[in-house]
Amino acid sequence: MNLYKYVSDEINKKLGFEAKLDVPKNRDFGDFSTNAAMVGAKNAGKNPRELANEIMPKLQELDFVENVSIAGPGFINIKIKDGFILKNAAAPKPMTNETPLTIDMDYGAYNVAKSLHIGHLRTSIVGDTLNRILRFIGHKPISYNHMGDWGRSMGLVIAWFQKLHPDWPFFKPDFNPNGDYSAYTVSAEELNTYYPAAAALAKQSPAFMETAQVITAELQRGHPGYNALYNIYMPISLASMNDTIKKLNILPFDNDLGEKNAAQYEEPVEKILRAKNLIEQSDGAEIIVVKKDTDNAPMPPLMFRNSRGACPYDATDIMAIYYRKITDNPDRIIYLTDARQSLHFEQLFRAADMADIYPYEKLEHIGYGTINGSDGKPFKTRDGNAAELNDIIELVTEAVNDRVKESGKALDQETIDTIALAALKFNDLTHDLSSDYIFDPTSVTSFEGKTGPYILYTAVRLNSVLKRAHIAAQKPEHFDLSVEERNLLIEIMDFEHMLISAYENRATDMIANYAYDLCQLTNNFYHNCPILRDDIDEQVKAGRLYIARLAFDTLATAIDLMGLKIPTEM
Repeated sequence: MNLYKYVSDEINKKLGFEAKLDVPKNRDFGDFSTNAAMVGAKNAGKNPRELANEIMPKLQELDFVENVSIAGPGFINIKIKDGFILKNAAAPKPMTNETPLTIDMDYGAYNVAKSLHIGHLRTSIVGDTLNRILRFIGHKPISYNHMGDWGRSMGLVIAWFQKLHPDWPFFKPDFNPNGDYSAYTVSAEELNTYYPAAAALAKQSPAFMETAQVITAELQRGHPGYNALYNIYMPISLASMNDTIKKLNILPFDNDLGEKNAAQYEEPVEKILRAKNLIEQSDGAEIIVVKKDTDNAPMPPLMFRNSRGACPYDATDIMAIYYRKITDNPDRIIYLTDARQSLHFEQLFRAADMADIYPYEKLEHIGYGTINGSDGKPFKTRDGNAAELNDIIELVTEAVNDRVKESGKALDQETIDTIALAALKFNDLTHDLSSDYIFDPTSVTSFEGKTGPYILYTAVRLNSVLKRAHIAAQKPEHFDLSVEERNLLIEIMDFEHMLISAYENRATDMIANYAYDLCQLTNNFYHNCPILRDDIDEQVKAGRLYIARLAFDTLATAIDLMGLKIPTEM
């Protein structure tokens, strides 16, 4: 039950106008508060407190209201009846939506022939969590890993292949596209070094950069040797990506489709752009001017085709929108990337709107902050390079191992991996998406405080109580709720409202903070409301077990939506 929505709808129906319902931080005076008297005071010609005194009896008539009181300049506090709470509290279930939206979600955006690095952490974790939330609240998300697999980066990779293996047939003028080239392969570990090495050389060698640029254009024009080589290393790279996201417990993407797939739609997109006279010539390149007269900040044009005739990612991004429009016809397209790409997406959205390919207002870019080291600068390895995701996972796993050894516990590797996963992902999700944050493997693996291990520990403890119980959990008919039981049930009933708010505000920190608050309330309940003690009345025991079961099911759902897993012991 979405308690917030139910109470809000019933109050507005009773009063005949819409007022805001708030959830007080301190619920000692009420479970909800409304500004109804402040909203209606002007039309009624009365001061808010005077009107609040007239509104209170009406609210008291609602069958779920225990009592009402006035606070401050005219806020009305509302306390819900215990019986209503007990009757309607339930474990969360996937929601149905009468008007589900189809939402294309572009996150991941991994680069071929390059290991996933720390810059991919937030897009993967947050994108996956939003995807899971959307499914749960009844929408239809379609996830895309829009890979960097067709632009200059591929020219650099192929140029590096040519530098290392100049005798391979792919570079020969008489290349036979029908030959068997399965023997020409590399390991994923070796392949993942190619792009970084090639990019470093290109900065130092104009000749090598020139070679890579020529290869890029020829690859896109269909060069048989380059395309055959591409078809060999592409599956290797994709398998490597999938191995890493599997470690992070990220849902498989609905589509691993990048720039190459989008490039297939170059002809129809170019036709649309030329029909609207949007393509202009500039120093041998073709651009789309997106600057408006009202712009005060710089707004460079979008590059559709460079001077060598190749399509950069500006162009393939427009083609990708076209592809999604004709394939998915989504109600919205959401991109999740580093906030520093915001200018690119503003250019892209304007171009797509100007071409009538997809409306500007239905395109959205969510920009996230950077992950920094203790020095406040973007987190890097000791050698000064961006840390690979596998290295980050290993760092956190080692920190968990150290914690477990210090505690004297003996946990198997699967459990340690599960705890490490929670430590890494939960830490990311607790932060406001737009903000930067400091990454410290030691602090995120603490079993106390707002950490993933604390969340898992609470779930394991609840599960243990439920398993050890010798009687079944039963929904109590008549039960005098303690403060701890009442607060926990109210929090459980706020789950649906929280999820909807998390999506509407694009704020995955809401589900992480909810899970933490739920754990705190659960532990207060656990300490102050004994369940399995011998001197506890059987009816009380059954009722508390019921509350514990609801708490576990709600916490387990939140944990799953964050892409975490609950171990059997801790």
